Amino acid sequence: MRKSLRVAGIATACAVAGAALYGTGVATARTHYTEARQSSEPHNIGLLVGELDTYYGATPDANGVYQASPRSGYAKDVASVLSQAKQDIKVLAKAKGSGKNQGKKKARPAIVLDIDDTSLLSFDYEKKSNYVYNDATWNAYVGQADRPAVFGMPELVTYAKSQGVAVFFLSGLSESLRAPAVKNLAEVGFKTQLDTEHVILKNKTAPPAYLSDCATAAAWKCTTVQYKAGTRKHIEAAGYDIIGSFGDQYSDLDGGYAEKTYKIPNPTYFVS
Repeated sequence: MRKSLRVAGIATACAVAGAALYGTGVATARTHYTEARQSSEPHNIGLLVGELDTYYGATPDANGVYQASPRSGYAKDVASVLSQAKQDIKVLAKAKGSGKNQGKKKARPAIVLDIDDTSLLSFDYEKKSNYVYNDATWNAYVGQADRPAVFGMPELVTYAKSQGVAVFFLSGLSESLRAPAVKNLAEVGFKTQLDTEHVILKNKTAPPAYLSDCATAAAWKCTTVQYKAGTRKHIEAAGYDIIGSFGDQYSDLDGGYAEKTYKIPNPTYFVS
């Protein structure tokens, strides 16, 4: 998908379905698709799709676009994660903004957000594609620039900025999709800087020098973790202190360079 490796659709979901995917704990329970199931029989695909529909409260709107319900289990799980994040931002932003930093210029607190299914919800694509990914259809979908915001994320960004926290978006979306991605973020209420410094996308043809260990113009070899952790390291080197990193995949969050991490629920696919 928009990240280096996307394990698509139902096959992934089936492999993790034996765990507690839904309800309390979904945002923090680390379940890998490679882990062995307790049962020899995989989860029934038809039943699993029904569970996904229920979890998101899937309902087509007047235009036939599948929306998640604000009363769904998914919405409640996201709200729980963001409630804790706001408490942490308030405390950490205040702590980082006081005192001296051993005579050095104090780093500005910042948060880093993934885009797909962390900031912008792609459930309509997942649902209509039967949870199977395709480059062409995905790029066309992103190009429409009409995905809804993940519940509460624009408000989280506004709150962070009110506390003096800088906001960065870090996505596996291709650089060629920058224009629709930025347009979409702006139109759903992300009131923050959306320039090339603050919205960082994957540029395989001209990768940044700070990723030279795994990416050159001739060959992109960065894993998702290398790309995202390497970019967070670069952000910190530029004078920021990342107090929170947000993503719907553990590969968005692993690798360090963030004081706290926040896993947004996403049972529809897995990215290693």
